[in-house]
Amino acid sequence: MEQRLVVVIANVMARVAVFVGVLVLIAACSNPADTAGEEPAIDGGAAAEVGPAGAPVPDQRLTLFAPLPILMESKDNPITLAKVNLGRKLFYDARLSRNHDVSCNTCHPLTKYGVDGLATAVGHLKQVGGRNAPTVYNAAGHIAQFWDGRSPDIEDQAKGPPLNPIEMAMPDEAAVVAVLNSIPGYVSLFAAAFPDDEEAISYDNMAKAIGAFERGLITPNRFDDYLAGDNEALNKLELAGLNAFLDADCGTCHSGPYMGGAMFQKLGLEKPWDDDEDQGRFDITGKEADRQVFKVPSLRNVAETGPYFHNGSVKTLNEAVRLMADHQLGISVTDEQVISIVSFLNSLTGDIDRAYIKKSELPESSESTPPPLATPTLTPRPDTTPEPVATAT
Repeated sequence: MEQRLVVVIANVMARVAVFVGVLVLIAACSNPADTAGEEPAIDGGAAAEVGPAGAPVPDQRLTLFAPLPILMESKDNPITLAKVNLGRKLFYDARLSRNHDVSCNTCHPLTKYGVDGLATAVGHLKQVGGRNAPTVYNAAGHIAQFWDGRSPDIEDQAKGPPLNPIEMAMPDEAAVVAVLNSIPGYVSLFAAAFPDDEEAISYDNMAKAIGAFERGLITPNRFDDYLAGDNEALNKLELAGLNAFLDADCGTCHSGPYMGGAMFQKLGLEKPWDDDEDQGRFDITGKEADRQVFKVPSLRNVAETGPYFHNGSVKTLNEAVRLMADHQLGISVTDEQVISIVSFLNSLTGDIDRAYIKKSELPESSESTPPPLATPTLTPRPDTTPEPVATAT
């Protein structure tokens, strides 16, 4: 408990320091002559001139949202510094995969907002998965994990990829545990992270350590500052976009501290979503009401996490906004409305804690560490590397 308290206090102090730094920066740069400039061009058009922050949005309209929590805690997996340090190493360690060439960070690169930029992820022997790899940032606070919500939390989710034949392709849990037991450094790290367990190294504890690390992957942004009372945190164009976002009822699904991730919704609620064989939660529950139902994604960092939707079929944020208005809300939006809403969505890009995600030296293998397992040659699906994604539009 004492160690956990140290972690919580450290995180609180770090977030306070960041917040104070933001306030100091705002104060230093608050001269309209210096700050009234250009927003990045959207859809390749001319840059939009913006002025200083406009009138704040009425408080009652903001009750749909909440700032990010300091920690995304779990009563079933209390966060400790030892668990976090172990989980960080495991997140980067490709030895948890059959050929020692795929890690969690392969599909969820932390320096790139936790996404690989591909329509669907590429794993073992360059096989291509059927769904887009969602970001791991802020995901621990979601109602469930995976697009179909088949895992209740990130600890359970972490058990899936190592054994998935397309992703990391380990034959079974015992093979993963054997690798971990063969690495002396991990024997010590697991003992420190799980001192009360008779067998510290286990598949469950591997997942708990990764989960503890991922529970610290939070990205506070300027919208959090705005919700906390800083009326200068958003510029006039972004405030207009927030109003347009609310006027279009986007907040019906994209609300709460994560601006999504809190519910499941049918894709094509108002207008059928055509040409898609993925049936979403229906394949998990077998319930007709769950056909083409998916977890509502978070909009945090959405400008950096394309391509979009469960199959990565949409490359630009502008097009994603248009499609959601049409298929989910049953409304048409003008180019001006789209640009306005996207301007607000760009403000949701948060700050990555570079020190927290920094890859540390991994413990060395021993002579008994199993080598990469021999596997048959598979023919990868074509077009595994799509065109670069313009995620800011």
